[in-house]
Amino acid sequence: MGKGFSIKSDISNTTIVIDQAVRFRDNFHIMMGNNGNLIIGNNCFFNNNCSITCLKEIEIGHDTQFGENVCLYDHNHHYSDSNKLISRQGYSTGSISIGNNCWIGSNVVILKGVTIGDNAVIGAGCIIYKSVEANMVVINQQSLLTKKINE
Repeated sequence: MGKGFSIKSDISNTTIVIDQAVRFRDNFHIMMGNNGNLIIGNNCFFNNNCSITCLKEIEIGHDTQFGENVCLYDHNHHYSDSNKLISRQGYSTGSISIGNNCWIGSNVVILKGVTIGDNAVIGAGCIIYKSVEANMVVINQQSLLTKKINE
C-alpha cells in the first residue's frame, strides 16, 4: 500500500473483500456507505490517486489494472427538484462490474449501472456510463453534450 491509503465507511453493514496480491500506489481512497459491497479480485493494481465510492455494489475481477486518477461511483445524486438542495435529494444507485484482465487508463470515470467485460481496454479520459463488452477497446472522442436541469 502506498502513502495516503484510506477506507471510510458509515455505520451500515458495508462489506469489503480485497483478494490476494492487490497493489495500491499513493492516495488510494475507498468510501463505503448504505450497506455497500466491494469486491476486488486477485492481482489488481491501482495507480496513484484512484478512488472508489460504493453505496451499492462494485466488483472488480482478477488481474485488472487502473491508471492514475481513476474514479468509480456506483451512485448519482438526484437533482430534479430545483426547490431543494441537491445534497438533500438522495441518490440513485446501480452496480458496477469490471471483468478480469482489464486495463482502465488514467483519468477514467466509471459510473453506476456499468458492466465492463473481460479483457476490455478503456482509454484515458473516458467517462464510462454504458456497459462495455468483453475484448473491446473504448477511446474518448471529446464530445461534450449539455442540457438544462428539468428538461
